[in-house]
Amino acid sequence: MAAKKPSAKTTSSNVSPEELMAYYRDMLLIRRFEEKAGQLYGMGLIGGFCHLYIGQEAVVVGLEASAKEGDKRITSYRDHGHMLACGMDPKGVMAELTGREGGYSKGKGGSMHMFSKEKHFYGGHGIVAAQVPLGAGLAFSDKYKGNDNVTFTYFGDGAANQGQVYEAYNMAEIWDLPCIFVIENNQYAMGTSTQRSTHSPSYWERGAAYGIQGEEVDGMDVLAVKAAGDKAVAHCRAGNGPYILEIKTYRYRGHSMSDPAKYRTREEVQKMRSERDPIEAIRSLLLTGKHATEDDLKAIDKEIKAVVNESAEFAKESPEPHLDELWTDIYAELEA
Repeated sequence: MAAKKPSAKTTSSNVSPEELMAYYRDMLLIRRFEEKAGQLYGMGLIGGFCHLYIGQEAVVVGLEASAKEGDKRITSYRDHGHMLACGMDPKGVMAELTGREGGYSKGKGGSMHMFSKEKHFYGGHGIVAAQVPLGAGLAFSDKYKGNDNVTFTYFGDGAANQGQVYEAYNMAEIWDLPCIFVIENNQYAMGTSTQRSTHSPSYWERGAAYGIQGEEVDGMDVLAVKAAGDKAVAHCRAGNGPYILEIKTYRYRGHSMSDPAKYRTREEVQKMRSERDPIEAIRSLLLTGKHATEDDLKAIDKEIKAVVNESAEFAKESPEPHLDELWTDIYAELEA
């Protein structure tokens, strides 16, 4: 199959003003939350690693718009956006980032290891590509139960070269698993351009070796992502096996907060920000379509900043885990 090229610009056909506004709110929440997380990291309130999702918001917001209750999601360490998009409480997420008791993993997981059974969010995984076979396993559970739920298994372009990805592809196709493999191709992996690291950078086409259908999607266009998500979800719910979405996106920050990102120019990043920003694209549609005024959007930004500030204050006020917590939430009790 020939690769489907990304759309040139965002289009609002067949999308209601309410949907546009919902996408705008959700993406803006992720953007403001991540900006605040970056500030807290700089203040020393977040330890360890912290991988921000700024620039990639359209990917997870578009796909969550295609999901229904019961669908599962699993991803790597760049996971804060996924948590917020599936409805996890910003306060619990921020408290976990700062290692506090009020966090989703009681302050013991940090940025890379959060889970929510209620929201069907299964991590947050720090080992590159380790979540991919786990995602296939989650899809297997729904296949076994006979329901029509799907699993969104997210991983990056760097992880796309790992062997376990292709083992998971093979099993998913053999067993017709309802798994959507989402390659968030932000083009730089941990710090090396796909043009330098990969001879055949069209990752989704590799699924053809296993008979898996897929396509390339413009990840800076939330409406294009939503349309592709609808198609992939319908494919999986109909019992047709897995589907691959290679979503071409772009992160504005480095791989993590400790990465100065010297492998690309500031001009390149600024060009993407000024010409392809996913939030600005929806903002423009809302204004030109007269679905919202400048004052309306300013009010939304103010409201979201208040939510994010509240999450930061909650995190700061939440106590650190007691030492006794070292012995809870473990697989087996240790013998004395």
